[in-house]
Amino acid sequence: MYVVAGVTGHVGSIVANQLLDKECRVRVIVRDEKKGEPFAKRGAEVSTGSLDDEAFLTRALNGATGFFTLLPPNMAAQDVYAYQCAAADAIAGAVGAAKVPHVVLLSSIGADLESGTGPIKGLHYLEGALRRTGTVVTAIRAGMFQENVGGSVRAAKTQGKLFSFMPSADIAMPMIATRDIGMLAAEQLVAGAKKSEIIDLQGPAYSQRQVATVLGTALGKKLEIVDVPQNGWLDAMMKSGLPKPIAESYAEMYTGFGSGKVRPRGDRLLKGKTTLDEVINTIV
Repeated sequence: MYVVAGVTGHVGSIVANQLLDKECRVRVIVRDEKKGEPFAKRGAEVSTGSLDDEAFLTRALNGATGFFTLLPPNMAAQDVYAYQCAAADAIAGAVGAAKVPHVVLLSSIGADLESGTGPIKGLHYLEGALRRTGTVVTAIRAGMFQENVGGSVRAAKTQGKLFSFMPSADIAMPMIATRDIGMLAAEQLVAGAKKSEIIDLQGPAYSQRQVATVLGTALGKKLEIVDVPQNGWLDAMMKSGLPKPIAESYAEMYTGFGSGKVRPRGDRLLKGKTTLDEVINTIV
């Protein structure tokens, strides 16, 4: 039995569907029972509840031979890191109580760092909490999601602009498609693991200038890159609709990316095959 969290998102949906394609026994975790219906129709069991509810999750993990999890976001959190640590403790507590032998975790590049990475700090904490349970942990430290470019489409369409929060529009960062992450996670669950491992998963590297070219081509227009100065990041993100605590966390993450400290440090490095062109064309 494989238990899969996050199935309403880009990665978890791929994991669950890949396992169902292989005719594996699957239990999906959703907050809204209706959102589990597509998976139920394919033969999956559905457990309705929250990952930060340790008692619920312990029940949902009963009998699991493998568990795919992530750290659930909470856009209403006033203290982002405190919420992440509490959710991580609930997840690790349930994994330990249910004696799950293998956990595949959607982590992130930079999760080796204890501080200076915004929301990635929570994944550093969760990786450690899971290892302390004694379960075998396969941590997939993914690069920046290619799908994140979707957040720039509106401004690109209406204003002809791409707003960059990197220190320079010419800094190239590896960007991975969520499909590639989900495929790898499903493979790791089925294969099982005898010892914990950190897998860095990256796609091709793109600068914001290259992103502007790819997105502009898909939209049929030339985009102007607007370099948002670091002292303007917080204000710009809040004007886009992000709550202040989330915007502050993201600003710290972008600072970390620009520092050069965020780089692959896992046991092995794998490369995704999906290009940004493919993802953007799908989004557009």
